[in-house]
Amino acid sequence: MRLACTKYVISGAILAQSIYNENGIVLIQKGMRLTDKMLKRLLSNGITYIYIEDESTNDILIESVFSDKLRSEATAAIKDTFTELRNSGLMERSYILEKKRNKLAVIIQQIIEEIQVNEKSLSLLTDIFISDDYIFQHSLNVTIYSLAIGVEMKYSDRQLTELGIGAILHDIGKIFIDPEVLNKPDRLSEEEYEIVKKHTTKGFDFLREQMNMSEVICNCAYQHHERLDGSGYPQGLKSDEIHPYAKLIGIADVFDAVTSNRVYRDAMLPHEGLEILYGGAINLFDKYMIEAFKKSIVVYPNGLTIDLSDGKQGVVVRQNNYICDRPVIRIIKENGQKLNMPYELDLANVLNLTVTAVKTA
Repeated sequence: MRLACTKYVISGAILAQSIYNENGIVLIQKGMRLTDKMLKRLLSNGITYIYIEDESTNDILIESVFSDKLRSEATAAIKDTFTELRNSGLMERSYILEKKRNKLAVIIQQIIEEIQVNEKSLSLLTDIFISDDYIFQHSLNVTIYSLAIGVEMKYSDRQLTELGIGAILHDIGKIFIDPEVLNKPDRLSEEEYEIVKKHTTKGFDFLREQMNMSEVICNCAYQHHERLDGSGYPQGLKSDEIHPYAKLIGIADVFDAVTSNRVYRDAMLPHEGLEILYGGAINLFDKYMIEAFKKSIVVYPNGLTIDLSDGKQGVVVRQNNYICDRPVIRIIKENGQKLNMPYELDLANVLNLTVTAVKTA
C-alpha cells in the first residue's frame, strides 16, 4: 500500500486502510473502490492523507501501536468526561471529574503499557479518523505523544501517570469557551484567538478547585502554551519557570496540531512537524525533549514515497525502531527510470544518503 495525498487520488483507486469515526466504527472499509463523492467527503472532513492499494507495494504492512479497542475506549472516555463537564452545573463538576478520573487513569496505564511492551515507534498517521469534535482526538493524541516522550526520558511510573493525567486534561479549559468560536471551521480572527487563549487560565482555575488534583497537573493546563523565551501565554514564563511536564506537553500539542487533519488546512507529515519543532529548539522548545520525541515517533511512515540525494526514489517498507529517521526503503526508480527489479536499501547502513523530498501525489 502507498500513502497518498487525498486531493491527488484519482476516482477508482482502492482504499488500503479503513477510515473510522471517533467511536471506532468503520466509515469506509479497506478494499472499497473510491468514488469522486467519497474523495470529496474525505476532503471536506479534513482527511489530508489516505492509504491506497498499489501493486508494487501491497505487501507493505501498516501497523498501529494501539489496538482499535483501546483507541475507541480512550476517545469515548475523554469525550464522555468533557461532554458531561461541559453540560453540567458548577456544583456537579467536581463530582463528575472525581468519578471519571479513575477511568482516565486506567486508560493512561493501558497506553503506557502498550508503549513499553511494543517498543515500536509511534505513527498515528496509520489511524485515520473522521471526528466531530477535534478536542477529543487531540487530547488523546497529545497524551500518547507525551507519554512516549516520558517513557523515552525514563520517567518513573508515578511520573508517567501524573504526566498522563496532565496531558489528557491539558485542554480542559476549552469546555468553558464558546463552542461556536472553538469549532469555527476556518481560521480564527485576532479577537477570537484571544478568547480561545483563555482556555489555559480557565482550565487552571477549574482544576485547582478540585480535590486530589495536584498543582503539577493544574500547571499542565496552565503552562502548555508557555515558551522558553517568554513569548508564550498566559504568563509569559521563561525556561526554568515552566514545569517540565508543561514543556513536554507543549511539544506534543504543537506536533499533533500541525500533523492532524483539519478542515481549514492540510495536515503536515511527521517530518514536517518535526521541522517546526526543531525550528523552535533554541527559543521555544526544550531541545532534549525534542530529541526524545524524535526517537519515539516514525519520521517517514511506511508507504511514503521519498527521493534520495543520489537520484534514487523508493517507498518506505519498514522502520528501524532505534533510528527512526533512517527506515528501510524499496527502491523503485533510479534517476527517473522505473526499475524492473526493485530492491531494498536500509538507510541505517548508508548514512551518506539523505532524504531530499517526499512524494504524495
